[in-house]
Amino acid sequence: MGDSSDSSSSSVSIDVETLSGKEFFVKTRYGCVSVSVYGDQDKPALITYPDLALNYMSCFQGLFFCPEAYSLLLHNFCVYHINPPGHELGAAAISLDEPVLSVDDLADQILEILNYFGLGAVMCMGVTAGAYVLTLFAMKHRQRVLGLILISPLCQEPSWTEWLCNKVISNLLYYYGMCGVVKELLLKRYFSKEARGNAQVPESDLVQACKRLLDERQSSNVWRFLEALNGRPDISEGLRKLHCRSLIFVGENSPFHSEAVHMTSKLDRRYSALVEVQACGSMVTEEQPHAMLIPLEYFLMGYGMYRPPKLSVSPRSPLSPLCISPELLSPESMGLKLKPIKTRMNLQV
Repeated sequence: MGDSSDSSSSSVSIDVETLSGKEFFVKTRYGCVSVSVYGDQDKPALITYPDLALNYMSCFQGLFFCPEAYSLLLHNFCVYHINPPGHELGAAAISLDEPVLSVDDLADQILEILNYFGLGAVMCMGVTAGAYVLTLFAMKHRQRVLGLILISPLCQEPSWTEWLCNKVISNLLYYYGMCGVVKELLLKRYFSKEARGNAQVPESDLVQACKRLLDERQSSNVWRFLEALNGRPDISEGLRKLHCRSLIFVGENSPFHSEAVHMTSKLDRRYSALVEVQACGSMVTEEQPHAMLIPLEYFLMGYGMYRPPKLSVSPRSPLSPLCISPELLSPESMGLKLKPIKTRMNLQV
């Protein structure tokens, strides 16, 4: 990771040093964690957390390699990509003597990482399992979270269908490692049917690349993360106490579509918005990253971190969530691309 090769030409000027990043190994009470840091550490912090069996390269590369997203996010933030324990490139298998962490342990681990870097309140971006961990962290440490950007998030305990699927994956990982069946089940979790292909249409390059990255994971480390995820509690009722702004993306073909709708119904509507992305699975950051740009622009306007070219009024402090009223996040005011999905709540997933 962190290759400092020449950046490709684009309409956005990309600083090679910023693109290369730095990798830190942070020792916590719950073990060592890899954190990859991109950007100027004097800027506000954006932390990311990926989904099951992924790291930041396989979960956020599509979004952050999009020139427009680079301009928007790296201009305003220093990005701290947190990898789940043992999910970084080249990771060794975690010792069997180490206890299996719970989702609470993973959330508390984030606090130690923030303290290590001397960070105060941060913006959070997570995908599915990572979205759950970051939401739990925000509930436990509200003063440390500026806002939540959640992609196909979870907030309830596993349904019996998900629990059973997770158990199948868990047993296969334990006895056979990252075998073909495990990879296929994980790809169904991440991507739409169109991206995965069929007998007539080959799978996309994106899916093929993800398969290769899954081969690099230590199956025992993935098994640990899955065990934590499968034992997660329902945190739905605690969501009403969150008063940070929340922006939720979900692919219309995500197996967690109904979960995202449920989570939105539990959040304070004054501070949250739900964005459905058409023709997409759970991992919007990779499959449809451009669909995230306009919603992110409006979301960051609420913090004074983005100004449309014609906006002549000087913004307030970049970290003030009060510089634009919470109504900005209502679907009606965020533009046609932020279509509310109340009419799709009966969609079978």
